[in-house]
Formats: sequence, structure tokens, C-alpha cells
Amino acid sequence: MKIICVCLFCAGLSVTASAQSAFAKNDKVINLGIGLPTYLGGNGYSMSMPLISGSFEYGIVDNLINGKASIGVGGYLAYTANKYEYMPNYGHRYSYFILGPRGAFHYSPVPKLDTYGGLMLGYDIIGSSTYGAALPYDQDKYTVSGSKIGYSIFAGVRYYFTSHIAVFGEVGYGIAPLEGGISFRF
Repeated sequence: MKIICVCLFCAGLSVTASAQSAFAKNDKVINLGIGLPTYLGGNGYSMSMPLISGSFEYGIVDNLINGKASIGVGGYLAYTANKYEYMPNYGHRYSYFILGPRGAFHYSPVPKLDTYGGLMLGYDIIGSSTYGAALPYDQDKYTVSGSKIGYSIFAGVRYYFTSHIAVFGEVGYGIAPLEGGISFRF
């Protein structure tokens, strides 16, 4: 539902006048962000560390839709942790390391504003361990690791304060419902 609302908002912005695209072919952008909360884990899990992410995007096509749209590809890297507590001071800790390629379609309805939506197909590396002791004789600590294919669908917006620095916000499904931070274009 959140993605639909953002798409409708972005479509509403598109009726305003525009100059050239805020994201173009050969542009390189690095995003550094924080996401709250995450879809990783489940009911009863509490966040130990917010999602810390970094992504890189490279413009491969521009001058689409009257010069206001472009396409970019790149990579995504993130880390987060949570825990599930069975009783006070006893439970499991989980860590998630996510990486993968992503692509996005950009549309710049007005100068300095870059709206976009895209997909990511990634790899989640998951580690877990127990902490505490449920019973006096339960002193063994267990560590487990695993991995799985993950994905994300996202919609976002960047606003450029200068030609090289912007703030960004994203809504999505798959990793975190909300993510935001700072972007650097070079």
C-alpha cells in the first residue's frame, strides 16, 4: 500500500514543468542510509541494530520520456541485527548481511528532484547464536548460519541541495519498509 501511495505522489508531481533529468547517463551515485524497521525476522523479534545500507548506481540510459527519465543499475550492501528473547536474558541473536544487484527507473519531474522505482535480487547471509541460559545446566551456546535468495521492490525520491549532494528516502518491500539517508553524485 505504501508503494502505491508513493507512486501516486510521484505521478502527481509529474504534471509540473521540468528541465533536464536529475539522474542521467554516466552519473554515479552513492547512497548511505539507515532503514527502520526491517522485514527480516518475524513477530516477537526486537531490533538490535537498525539496517545500515550503502548502494551504488550508474546511469546507463537517459533522454527517455521527453528527457526527464533514465535507467540506472548498481549494487546494494546492508547489515542489520535482531533478537528473539524467550525469557529475560535468554534467546537468539540474528545478523543479516545483504548484498545484490539492483536496477531503477528514474523520472525527474522538476529540477533537483529525482523520483525512482526499482527491483533488487540479492543474497542474504544469516547468522544466529543463543545467549543466556534457560536453565542452570543449559550453558551451551549454539551458533548457526545460513543464507537465502532475497529480493526487494522499492520506490524512492532524492532531492539535490547541490549538484553533488542529496537526501533520499525509500519505501519498499523485502528488506526495510522505510530507508533514508544521504546521496553523493560524482
